Amino acid sequence: MTRVVGERRRLILSFAYFALLLASYYLIRPVRDALAAGTGAASIKFLASAVFGVMCLLVPLFGWLVSRVRRAWLLPSIYGFFALNLVAFAAAFRLLPDAHWLGPAFYVWTTVFNLFVVSVFWSFMADLWREEEGRRLFGVIAAGGSLGGLAGPLLARLLVGTLGHAGLALLAAALLCGALGVVLLLLREFGEREGDASRLSFAEPIGGEILAGLTGLWRSPYLLGIAALVALGSVLGMFVYIELARAAAAGFATGEARTAFYAQRDLWVNGGAFVLQLAAVGPLARRLGVRAVLTGSATLAAFAFAGLTLVPLAGSLIAVNVLLRATEFGLGKPARDMLYTVVSTEAKYKSKNLIDTVIYRAMDAAAGWLHAGLSLLGLSLAGIAAAASGLALLLVGIAWRVGSGYRQRGGH
Repeated sequence: MTRVVGERRRLILSFAYFALLLASYYLIRPVRDALAAGTGAASIKFLASAVFGVMCLLVPLFGWLVSRVRRAWLLPSIYGFFALNLVAFAAAFRLLPDAHWLGPAFYVWTTVFNLFVVSVFWSFMADLWREEEGRRLFGVIAAGGSLGGLAGPLLARLLVGTLGHAGLALLAAALLCGALGVVLLLLREFGEREGDASRLSFAEPIGGEILAGLTGLWRSPYLLGIAALVALGSVLGMFVYIELARAAAAGFATGEARTAFYAQRDLWVNGGAFVLQLAAVGPLARRLGVRAVLTGSATLAAFAFAGLTLVPLAGSLIAVNVLLRATEFGLGKPARDMLYTVVSTEAKYKSKNLIDTVIYRAMDAAAGWLHAGLSLLGLSLAGIAAAASGLALLLVGIAWRVGSGYRQRGGH
């Protein structure tokens, strides 16, 4: 009974942690997307390339921190740093609202912020929860993120006219500080669990080499398969993102109107993801296995792009964007994070962070330039959707293979 109560308490804290974290991000995401759309869809490939460059600089630094800084300090330090950054951007929005560099800088920073804090969150969860617990509970924990993802854009839509971009940034900083507080409670709650002596103490650093994430990835076909899943998903998502930015720029005249549109889109996405995470991904993973969830999510993407090929309209584009993101967050992402419960602690932090940041954004940048090339060749939305359909079919095959690797490592 005590064990059940303890697990329930830890689950509630994990749920609240992710809710606060993603509420912070989704409060400012519509601002980022509105500013990006305002600079023109053609600029997105340059912004994605800038994000990739920043990631290449930051990942070795993160590897050094993971190797040297004890885990009890690592996450609070990261979140405190990003909260201070948000305060600085709030001041810039208030004092320098017309600065040409502000929009691109905020886009790059927000993207880096999201990738790092979410990647580290799931590394932490894979570290805290065992493989069987992950299959049962990761869907519920992910639902906390979607609840925050609903609250963030709803607040953005309601408050952007009153608080402006500066006020939204300050509110996001406050939510991030709330997440930091929950991290401290979780660290105290878990500590060293009985019968789990293989786990490192959170009072110790992980150790190892700074670039161990890269070498570990290169030597592991299993991790390379996960990287391929992330890479192809990034390409497909970027294609839709660019087309949607083009449609938003044409359809809305002001930054505030675009912010409200993207906030509404995020409400639809996170509402759908919340239902899938709470009611579907856990039961499906337990009954059918993680491989089935991964493959099913990829199959839905293939059907979505096939539909967009046949009906290449703005409404269809929005529907595909919502469907892809809802199933990615509701099914694909929780299932991929379950894959890390059967790898080493070092791989959970270093290799996972490399995959979720550098590889993800490298493919974002590559997709931006590839999209530009396809557009120069004269491909319309229908042609780009057809090309994406082929990539989605490849994604289905890789998902099946990686899911099989998870089973071979003792997963279900």
